[in-house]
Amino acid sequence: MSFLEISLKLSEGFLYTLLIFGVTLICALPLGLLICFGSRSRIKIVSMITRAFVWVIRGTPLMLQIIFFDLGPGLVSKSLGIDFAIRSEWQHLTMVCVAFTINYACYFSEIYRGGIQSVPAGQYEAASVLGLTKSQTFFKVVFLQVVKRIIAPMSNEIITLVKDTALASVVIRLDLFTVAQNIVNKEVILWPIFYAGVFYLLFNGLLTILLGKLEKKLDYFKV
Repeated sequence: MSFLEISLKLSEGFLYTLLIFGVTLICALPLGLLICFGSRSRIKIVSMITRAFVWVIRGTPLMLQIIFFDLGPGLVSKSLGIDFAIRSEWQHLTMVCVAFTINYACYFSEIYRGGIQSVPAGQYEAASVLGLTKSQTFFKVVFLQVVKRIIAPMSNEIITLVKDTALASVVIRLDLFTVAQNIVNKEVILWPIFYAGVFYLLFNGLLTILLGKLEKKLDYFKV
């Protein structure tokens, strides 16, 4: 294969990597906030179950979770006498996105929780004195400060997500890392695997610049 052909193959794989990244980020950000609310709930059973779930997800490898979500439905349905095997690449890709979304939502929830708890209690009391409801207090007083405080740790998680997409190779054959591995095995050459690393590096560089600009724009609170 020529350099151009390899570049096109890797570009196709990178599109699937971007798909995993985009779906995970879009779904995990709001889901993480919901999980955060669950862990902070005053209903004891809700907070206990939510925290236990977060503990399990954060305490087990992402690769194991990908395999569980990919193979789990088929194994459960088989034990019930139902044929629900995941066969197509798109079905595998869907399960990968589910696993990534749940994993990163749990990490994001802890970042949200830390950001919310870092806002001084006096601001909640002041909002209460002004007659604001809990939802008004959160979205009009607390939320923007939380965003400012969590942007740095969120940036680290987002950049880590780009690199973690390579773990999808355990169940799918479409992502950038798997395509690079296939080329290496087929052509018996090593450099495409390092070439794939350039794609990750350039994308992470772009994200670092964009997230850095976002952090500067949110520099309205000196905290």
